[in-house]
Amino acid sequence: MALIDTTLAHGVMTLTLRDEERRNALSRQLLSEFVDAIDFAENDSDVRVVVLTNEGRVFCAGANLAERSSSRSPTELRTIELSELFQRIRYSPLPFVGRINGHCVAGGVGLSAVMDISVAVDTALFGFTEVRIGVAPSMISVVCLPKMRLADANAAFLRGNRFPATEAARMGLINQVATSETIDVEIAAIVNDLLAGEPHAIAAAKRLTVTVPSLTIDEAFAWTTELSASLFASDQAREGISAFLEKRPAAWVQRLPGESS
Repeated sequence: MALIDTTLAHGVMTLTLRDEERRNALSRQLLSEFVDAIDFAENDSDVRVVVLTNEGRVFCAGANLAERSSSRSPTELRTIELSELFQRIRYSPLPFVGRINGHCVAGGVGLSAVMDISVAVDTALFGFTEVRIGVAPSMISVVCLPKMRLADANAAFLRGNRFPATEAARMGLINQVATSETIDVEIAAIVNDLLAGEPHAIAAAKRLTVTVPSLTIDEAFAWTTELSASLFASDQAREGISAFLEKRPAAWVQRLPGESS
């Protein structure tokens, strides 16, 4: 049985984690299906946005501990695959939106944090619980620490306690919190904003957040000056500027059905 349900409509690919029995744990199969879905999305010009969500009360419980404990080489199990998944999401030209409809612990917090934009239901609990089973939040720290104050990270990593979605938003791990009744409205608003952006420009904007923080000031100005010049010289910019001046939607603008402009 597939552990991720995939649908595509109106430029939006929705990936739904559906391994409720194992609380959407990051098993080999789930990770493999996830990477396959990213491959498909990046090679289909109809896909403009990827939305990740879940079935059941848990968004993701982190590592599949039963699978890890049955391995003869636990230190080699799935490490490359998980880091590859995080890198594929982070460096993808597509925007990833997290519709976090349940609890996130351990690796699940990393999965929510690596999203470009994320909304969680107010009933969701988060937690870096690794220390309570004798390990540490190693790989997920790579995607979580850039979003957190060091003081918050120290407390959360060391205590291993669970905290509400509102606290996860305050820490910067997610963008906002919604009720179960309003989360789809919030997600639709985010998706419509992304569908109004030109795909190459969206990809370039995403590259900024990945690249600029790693550069010196001089390097950053040099790189962004070159990037800006190439973008302004593109056919997409010419269309976008013309549309703005003519007070009309640009050619690439889409909206979800039933959503007013």
